[in-house]
Amino acid sequence: MRRRRMMRRINSKPSYNQFGPKGIPNNEFIDLSLDEYETIRLIDYQNMTQEECAKSMDVARTTVQRIYSNARNKIADAFINGKTIVIENMDYFDVKINN
Repeated sequence: MRRRRMMRRINSKPSYNQFGPKGIPNNEFIDLSLDEYETIRLIDYQNMTQEECAKSMDVARTTVQRIYSNARNKIADAFINGKTIVIENMDYFDVKINN
C-alpha cells in the first residue's frame, strides 16, 4: 500500500504556464508539475540549498532532491528536443499555495 502523498507548500504560482520554441507547429509537450516548478524556482532562481527548499515546501530534503532531479530532466528534454513545457496544476489537495 502506497503512503499518502504529503502536502507541499508552493510559495509562488508561475506567471506563465507554457514555455517553448516559437514557430514549431504540432510541438510535443512536457508536463511540469507545480512542485517541480517550485523546486526549480527556489533552488535555481532563489539560490536556495535543497535543505532550505525542503523547509520552504514543508517536505523532506530527499523529496526535494527527487522532485528537482525529475524537473531538471524534463527541462533538459524540452531544451534538447524542442518540446514545449506546460506547467500543470497539480491536485490542489496536495498543494498549499501561499500567494
